[in-house]
Amino acid sequence: MHPPPPGAWQRLCKNPVAVVTMTVLAVVFAFAFLGPFVFHADPHATSSAQFAAPSAAHPFGTDNNGRDVLARVMEGARISLLVGLCGALISLLIGTSYGLVSGYAGGRTDAVMMRFVEILYSIPRLIIIILATAAFDHSFKEWLNAGGHTVLVGYSKIIILILALGCIEWLTMARIVRGQVLGLKNLQFVAAARALGQSHVRIIVRHLLPNITGIVIIYLTLTIPTVILVESFLSFLGLGIQAPQASWGSLLADGAQVINPIRSYWWLLLFPAAVMSLTLLALNFLGDALRDALDPRAQR
Repeated sequence: MHPPPPGAWQRLCKNPVAVVTMTVLAVVFAFAFLGPFVFHADPHATSSAQFAAPSAAHPFGTDNNGRDVLARVMEGARISLLVGLCGALISLLIGTSYGLVSGYAGGRTDAVMMRFVEILYSIPRLIIIILATAAFDHSFKEWLNAGGHTVLVGYSKIIILILALGCIEWLTMARIVRGQVLGLKNLQFVAAARALGQSHVRIIVRHLLPNITGIVIIYLTLTIPTVILVESFLSFLGLGIQAPQASWGSLLADGAQVINPIRSYWWLLLFPAAVMSLTLLALNFLGDALRDALDPRAQR
């Protein structure tokens, strides 16, 4: 993989799939982060209008506590996107650094580092995340209170989830980066840098890292939906984001709990599922479009 060639952005903009997915993602981000400035309903405020169908007052209806579903879907989008973006960025930093060092060092160091990655691969990641949230949530809240960060206490589980997901999802990134570095480190431009007496750190940062930027960006785009899916699954099971806060997973869990053959409150499932599915599909299609734009030779 070579650095993004000139014209990569132009190729991306000429790809109709990329244009559509970027537009969809822009709308989703505007909905999540700018929507509350237009629609002022409180996502946590309860009312007597329980299970109200979609209407002008409540475009997405209300839930079993009379809370506005539109406001809660906006909040769920903010939290899920925040967890996905931050978790993916943490995995990018860890995985890229680890893969660069492993691939550049080679030999026994590379073998030991890759064995460690394989050991971590063998451990179910959901178990690690569940154990991390259970073990550190209470102590992390106490640490925040002791440090005077009381505003963050209510977000402690979100912070732990972000850190746990980021520290788990870096494994594939590390293997991909390591494979790219193994193919690059023996090329002439790296040999020339060594001959000039450049340090190992400078060679990694100035010569190897820019040459793997394309694949790092592509895999980052594909990691975000993976992190969102894992967080949503945990929240659906009641192990992730919990009331009164909302994520796409917890909203789907709330909707699934009230499904019955007598009365279907379809809006509780339809709207969060639609926004979540649209976002995940757009991110995956954008990853494919970025691959074609940044590395045209990879196109079939």
